[in-house]
Amino acid sequence: MLADALAARWDFPAFRKPWRWRARTSSGTFGGHDVVLVKPTTYMNRSGAALTPLLAQSDFDTSRHLLVVVDEVALPLGTARIRPSGSAGGHNGLKSIAGRLQSEDYPRLRIGVGPRPDDIDQSDFVLTGFEPEELDELQAAMPRFIEGVETWMQEGIDVAMNRLNRKGPERD
Repeated sequence: MLADALAARWDFPAFRKPWRWRARTSSGTFGGHDVVLVKPTTYMNRSGAALTPLLAQSDFDTSRHLLVVVDEVALPLGTARIRPSGSAGGHNGLKSIAGRLQSEDYPRLRIGVGPRPDDIDQSDFVLTGFEPEELDELQAAMPRFIEGVETWMQEGIDVAMNRLNRKGPERD
């Protein structure tokens, strides 16, 4: 959802699947930065494969040029946390990316989709679609998520963390 919202905001072309990518991509320029939005077409536990074309670029620095966005069942719906690095925390997509990069030193934006009801298996929960009211809540939070990405790009991870990771009513 966030990749689509960013592409629309930045007036990027429709996502397409280039022949050498294991992802659908859309690219353009925002704020003086060349940007490639990547939506893996692999299973989540193989997400790292979608990074191969980016990693082939000699000047690609994962700590500065990569922001991984994932859903997070441990965060309440509509909240977000951005961090410069860290463990996968049980997230199979992040495990795959860390394995491909041979490092956990890459920024990630976790978007809350929880909490998961106790009587539902975690994999079933994340594969189930959102209820209409949940979609409304995520859409209402989308401007904050977009602001977090744009802040990371233009002002760096520290400023993005200070703005996006705030708790309390001043956040909304």
